[in-house]
Amino acid sequence: MSTVTSPDPRPAGLAQLRRPLPADQAEPLTREIQELKRTLKAVILAHNYQVPEIQDVADFVGDSLGLAQQAAKTNAEVIVFCGVHFMAETAKILNPTKTVVLPDQDAGCSLEESCPAEQLAALQQTNPNFYTIAYINCSAAVKALSDCICTSGNAERIVRAAPRDRDLLFVPDENLGQWVMETTGRSMRLWKGDCYVHVEFRKESLQQIRDAHPQTPIVAHPECRKEVRDLADAVCSTERMITFCKTHPARQFVVVTESGIIHRLQKECPDKTFLPAPVYDVLRLPTDNCRCSECKYMKMNTLEKVRDCMKHRSPRIELPADILDRARRPIERMLEISARPLENAG
Repeated sequence: MSTVTSPDPRPAGLAQLRRPLPADQAEPLTREIQELKRTLKAVILAHNYQVPEIQDVADFVGDSLGLAQQAAKTNAEVIVFCGVHFMAETAKILNPTKTVVLPDQDAGCSLEESCPAEQLAALQQTNPNFYTIAYINCSAAVKALSDCICTSGNAERIVRAAPRDRDLLFVPDENLGQWVMETTGRSMRLWKGDCYVHVEFRKESLQQIRDAHPQTPIVAHPECRKEVRDLADAVCSTERMITFCKTHPARQFVVVTESGIIHRLQKECPDKTFLPAPVYDVLRLPTDNCRCSECKYMKMNTLEKVRDCMKHRSPRIELPADILDRARRPIERMLEISARPLENAG
């Protein structure tokens, strides 16, 4: 595959990035949001996959671990969580007395949907020796059934710290679980779940990029298939992608994850170029005619919805008291393990 010679420097077939909201539309909304934030004593948390204008108005932009840590220590009275439903639930679990709002209540997650709590409970009944590690991309009810939570950024550390005399059950992302088994050497029972965005990346499209840009490092998220991870120069969480690209001497990178992260990468590394990885369509051909590298759930949130949820303090996240209590323990266990020095994490 040859390099495009038009003003767009990306190779043909690379996914197209969503353009930021025009300034004349974003600026009035941003001013209104800032005023509401002051009035409500609110904090705005945004995931790396959110649209650019939401990232720009947020107090903190990060991955699931960073957002959980920020939610745990915030003094704000209102938490505006710009992400998906399970993330806002996590903030509520860690802040049961605070108001937590989500811009769009229908912003879900294919991983969360793949692991119903009642099915997990039934599987756990088959083996009393299971030690359940749940990827944070799951419902509060699943968290309540778990021994420890993990994120893609700390999954290795959490698995290494798990009791050696227990049978590990990892839910719900099978690809992340496979990668952690490869890196830690620990055997685990894996739930059959995946992120619908990350499994669209294939080795054929990545190999074409490798052939066209042999000097360009490829950095991939561990939710990708093994065939993609094996072609990558680095496999890491979104936050570690930021660090990898900042510190690596290369001037150009192929980023194999949800393309929303490109906005933050470009802001923090303005002298470098970031190419969103292509996907394959149903005909197994590289395409740039869809937004397959974008999560439809993450992109349900808009600046207007952020303003409206703050104005009305709704949709509000509410959870039963018993779920709040039981789900908090494995999240706090994760945060405690993550805070240990590396040599004491196991």
